[in-house]
Amino acid sequence: MAKKSKTAFVCNECGADYTKWAGQCNACGTWNSLSEVRLGAEHTDSRAANFTDAQTGYAGAAGAGKVQKLSEIDLSELPRIPTNAGEMDRVLGGGLVPGSVVLIGGHPGAGKSTILLQTLCHLARQMPALYITGEESLQQVAMRAKRLGLPADDLQMLSETEVERICLAARDVKPRVMVVDSIQVMHMSDVQSAPGSVAQVRESAAYLTRYAKQTGTALILVGHVTKDGSLAGPKVLEHIIDCSILLEGTHDSRFRTLRAHKNRFGAVNELGVFAMTEQGLKEVSNPSAIFLQRAEEVAAGSVVTSVWEGTRPLLVELQALVDDSSLGNPRRVAVGLDQNRLNMLLAVLHRHGGVLVGDQDVFINVVGGVKVMETSADLTLLLSVVSSFRNRVLPRDLMVFGEVGLAGEIRPVPHGQERLREAAKHGFRKAIVPAANRLKSDIEGMEIMAVKTLAEALSAIEMS
Repeated sequence: MAKKSKTAFVCNECGADYTKWAGQCNACGTWNSLSEVRLGAEHTDSRAANFTDAQTGYAGAAGAGKVQKLSEIDLSELPRIPTNAGEMDRVLGGGLVPGSVVLIGGHPGAGKSTILLQTLCHLARQMPALYITGEESLQQVAMRAKRLGLPADDLQMLSETEVERICLAARDVKPRVMVVDSIQVMHMSDVQSAPGSVAQVRESAAYLTRYAKQTGTALILVGHVTKDGSLAGPKVLEHIIDCSILLEGTHDSRFRTLRAHKNRFGAVNELGVFAMTEQGLKEVSNPSAIFLQRAEEVAAGSVVTSVWEGTRPLLVELQALVDDSSLGNPRRVAVGLDQNRLNMLLAVLHRHGGVLVGDQDVFINVVGGVKVMETSADLTLLLSVVSSFRNRVLPRDLMVFGEVGLAGEIRPVPHGQERLREAAKHGFRKAIVPAANRLKSDIEGMEIMAVKTLAEALSAIEMS
């Protein structure tokens, strides 16, 4: 039995702590933001207190407390565990790292449980793997595996929601990879709050992370998302884990994108693309071909750009619709782009391009549900707006990228050479790029128009 633990009430907004609950935080003034958090407890069960593998002696990041000089630290890289899915390995930075904790989130029905079940069924044929299900019964998981045609002979399953029992069971199985589905239904016996609360999620994640670090187990936690699309649970959960990835996708599309938001072992904002099929999620090795499935006759306002996602370029189509506004305040709608940046770029277009759309409704959409987070699509956005406003169709084989400054200058973007070569590989024969991104040697079969100002870019599309 565990001793009674001390508790405190912590504000979810500013982090201030109190000895008792109150309706309002005195530090930041936020209402109903205090949540109960357990400060600590002494376990009498030695099995639950120490998870170190006696056979391997692995203690991970939480193991030895020996002081060492920086030059004496062993720099040998930990061997990664391939997941049998190239797109997932890309997002993770090359595979799962022993002792790491990965949090995967997504909307209900996105395919979190499906992709993890596929991954563990294949990994179980090479190493011990354990799948913990807290939301579904073992029969439900087995039915899904049978429907997807997965090898189910080697994967070990456990239906449990109490964290202490999970760690004790895993201590006997000694898995190299373990999935907990999901962290919101897990609970600890000595935390006096309901599963899914701030205290339970925080303490359960910390307890499981300690087990993973001390035994060298690659741990994958499944998390739910809130209505606004952010990961549910306390903010401290992002600091406990090593990698946070989000599986995104709309119900009307069979494609899913896997994006890393935090990764201590690889690149951030790396993107992986999957397709939902009857046999589960299948990786898409050439995502540019999917997002460029354009109509045979391209309409005005459609322009292709190249965005950089992690370690590779991705070709996407931007569409603009400019129409007369019947309202006093014309609408500005951007889907997949920052709306504040849209307003700023429209002001630059008027000041330095001589094109006034102040009395027009402007709608911008990135085809395929891709979210463009970088500034390389600035010039593409403005040229698509001008194309729609003047009802002039731009060439189908034209690709544009470049950052637009407030003075109307076209600034260079990173990895310009790779973007151009990706476009040439998909059949594009014309490109409008910043002058600083012009290649020293031209690409065979591609006409590259280098521009320094927005006025030069507008003149280039008039001649194209």
